[in-house]
Amino acid sequence: MAPAATAALALSGCGGGSDDDKGAKGSGDGAEKPAVTVQLPKLTGETVQVAAVWTGPEQANFTKVLDEFEKRTGAKVTFVPAQDPIVNFLGTKIAGGSPPDVAMLPQVGAIQQAVAKKWAKPAGAEAKAQLAKNYSKGWQDLGAVDGTQYGVYFKAANKSLVWYNTAAFDNAGASVPKTWQEFLSTAETISASGVTPVSVGGADGWTLTDWFENIYLSQAGPEKYDQLARHEIKWTDPSVKEALTTLGQLFGKPNLIAGGADGALQTEFPASVTQTFTGGDQPKGAMVFEGDFVGVNIAETDAKIGEDAKVFPFPAVGGDSPVVTGGDAAVALKDTKGAQALLTFLASTDAAHIWAEAGGFVSPNKSLDTAAYPNDVQRDIAEALIAAGDDFRFDMSDQMPQSFGGTPGKGEWKALQDFLKNPKDVAGAQRQLESAAAKAYQS
Repeated sequence: MAPAATAALALSGCGGGSDDDKGAKGSGDGAEKPAVTVQLPKLTGETVQVAAVWTGPEQANFTKVLDEFEKRTGAKVTFVPAQDPIVNFLGTKIAGGSPPDVAMLPQVGAIQQAVAKKWAKPAGAEAKAQLAKNYSKGWQDLGAVDGTQYGVYFKAANKSLVWYNTAAFDNAGASVPKTWQEFLSTAETISASGVTPVSVGGADGWTLTDWFENIYLSQAGPEKYDQLARHEIKWTDPSVKEALTTLGQLFGKPNLIAGGADGALQTEFPASVTQTFTGGDQPKGAMVFEGDFVGVNIAETDAKIGEDAKVFPFPAVGGDSPVVTGGDAAVALKDTKGAQALLTFLASTDAAHIWAEAGGFVSPNKSLDTAAYPNDVQRDIAEALIAAGDDFRFDMSDQMPQSFGGTPGKGEWKALQDFLKNPKDVAGAQRQLESAAAKAYQS
């Protein structure tokens, strides 16, 4: 998929670097405020409402971005807390005659729905100019529908990462794996040391879809990945059988999964992270797979990223490690000066720098100076995403109908939870997946 991205990210496994190293690179703490790169109109007296599902630290950091927009334009910006799924929330607001000016949409499918329902307004010339300057074609295309640009992907996620407890690795004499077979061997080595190697947040079905997607992309390749995402091939396809069989090599060994299958199915994603980085060299799990946003949960422990917690690329099942991404796109729901100006700002390096400096964020903006990121681990993750160019694929479940790819207790989430419980029944899992997918795509 992207050898350059793999090489860049592999540096993360080498450590977080010293404070002196970070200062020399101009990290978030010591970097000077960047020069203004985008001019915005004066919007004194105008109000701009922005809806997003973000809460906690994410909402606080996004508010910093909106505060800067207010300072530059004179507009009054209001953050509108949205419920997930946001499309349902927006439908209620629009039906009531009070849509927000801009919504942050977390799925490609949500953008397509907003366009199909005639809610979304095309991005203006200024926003498109910033996108052309700062974004690869792949990221621009994700925000476009039938050749018209609607979305500006402001926040991205690198969802092809494995985070590990360095003390547990050191204690076991384990090394960072590069291939799937090496990953399984490393897991056995850690298990032999008395620590369960892999923590899985199976109570949240979306984590299991990410496991499948990374294996499938690396093993079956991007063309098959696109076909399955569009349901142009069925879930009973031999390529799906091969990917599930590979995943079963991990899920089928209870000694490799923290708590076994039953324990994993009762473990929510945040706990799957925190239990990996508590307990010193005797944690409940030595590794946890998920995206760059894992850093937010690690921050809830005493572990220090770059020292106690490090990261390596998802192991290559086929020729190269996969690069699976997610992201949140800004879409205008009102064709106002304020909405268009905010899209322009969010497409600029100025806005990306603010949240990058605050941490817990990866930008698809290729013009952003990665010195803005607060530590070497986040910097390497961001550089790997940019190095992938257009050789990445967006989260498959986020491209699918919500009833199949994004609903707790149903569709793909439920089928993969059942598979975690019984990983020997590959054919049964395929039939269950195809039956649910067929219904979702028909409706």
